[in-house]
Amino acid sequence: MSTSLPRVGWIGTGRMGFALAGRLLDAGYDLAVYNRTRAKAEPLAERGAKVVDTPADLADRDVVFIMVSAPADLAAVTSGEGGLLTHPEVAPQVVVDSSTVSTEASAQVREEAARRGTQLLAAPVSGNPKVVRSGKLTLAVSGPRDAFDEVQPLLACLGRGVTYVGEGEVARLVKICHNVFLGVVMQSLVEITLLAEQGGTTRAAFLEFLNDSVMGSTFSRYKSPALVNLDFTPTFTMPLLSKDFDLGLAAAHDLAVPMPLAAAAAQLVASAVGAGHVDEDFATLILEQARRSGVTLQSEHVAVDDGLTPEAAPQ
Repeated sequence: MSTSLPRVGWIGTGRMGFALAGRLLDAGYDLAVYNRTRAKAEPLAERGAKVVDTPADLADRDVVFIMVSAPADLAAVTSGEGGLLTHPEVAPQVVVDSSTVSTEASAQVREEAARRGTQLLAAPVSGNPKVVRSGKLTLAVSGPRDAFDEVQPLLACLGRGVTYVGEGEVARLVKICHNVFLGVVMQSLVEITLLAEQGGTTRAAFLEFLNDSVMGSTFSRYKSPALVNLDFTPTFTMPLLSKDFDLGLAAAHDLAVPMPLAAAAAQLVASAVGAGHVDEDFATLILEQARRSGVTLQSEHVAVDDGLTPEAAPQ
């Protein structure tokens, strides 16, 4: 790869992809983008990106990112008609796939890429568009170490943390472990928040204390507005969390790792899905905890800092 800035392609400009592609533009990269619904990519053209008609139009780029939502979509944009890896003459040097897909789907694309002389990095992310804008996105990356070392400066533009976790598809399991922890922590957080409220304080006061203590975290602060004001605009839904629990527990079974806390939390999340919490944010776990406690919650209608002040992409 040239010592100059690599020419970058991006496939998939949904909410997350759009925000991340924008950070690359802010950092000065030559960026071309593809999205199945072209109109969703057009605003990036106003910021300097080139919008192309097919994934294959990005085959001459040095590095191509992919962020699509399902295995079928990943297969379509890589090996389907007009796919990235179907160009008869050229192929990117490195593909960085941040799609939500299984280990098996990722491995299949890795094999197809290898046949074209392309190295694949699996790079699932932790965050949402607001986290991206705040500069706090993190990535777990697996695949060939030399490919990672080449594109690490590019990955660093996307957020604050880029961690190489190993060869092959291990980053997919790392992301599942992350999301299992997400669910366990949220269930614990709603339990103690409700307990404190029932003891006489407000949710806002308790969470302010918690967030300022050594036990506070970026996550607990970020979720505090939802728990205080009961605004469940979705960032991650309960069915998606339940799916990740299933994947995590299946991996735990295969690898003989007992996970009793995760198993208990998975049952509570599945119960919440069964109660109809399917389109809201998974912070609605607090409503189910309140229901089991015989409590009806009300919004406290107070301003709560979520700790995600936007920042510019690194230059």
